[in-house]
Amino acid sequence: MKDLHIDKTTQTPKIDFNAKTGQLYLSGRSLPEDSAKFYQVVFNWLDTYVKNLPVSTEVRFKLDYFNTSSAKAIFSIIVRFDELYKKDYPISIKWYYDEDDEDMKDLGEEYQDLFTIPIHLIMQMDE
Repeated sequence: MKDLHIDKTTQTPKIDFNAKTGQLYLSGRSLPEDSAKFYQVVFNWLDTYVKNLPVSTEVRFKLDYFNTSSAKAIFSIIVRFDELYKKDYPISIKWYYDEDDEDMKDLGEEYQDLFTIPIHLIMQMDE
């Protein structure tokens, strides 16, 4: 299975999914004009990934901002991971937020309440 790499733009996040290591990383801003089209590539990759899982998976969300349609896609991604977790697959989610970004922290806390999978909130300090 090939890895999934999508370079970051001003409107879309960087996607760096490594199929062998199980390191899945999303970072940046997510404001694509057509979120469904952009994230369909991610969903298609994940459909194949879950059939060829490595020993474990770590998902890192390091998003600065995302719009409502991206929020739906991110929610759908977490749903897929939560289903794996409920089947006793070793998977963890890390949700990064800047120390002054209460909205992103609050959203991570909401996700903690909505899902079974542990979502670890990690505050990033301004330099």
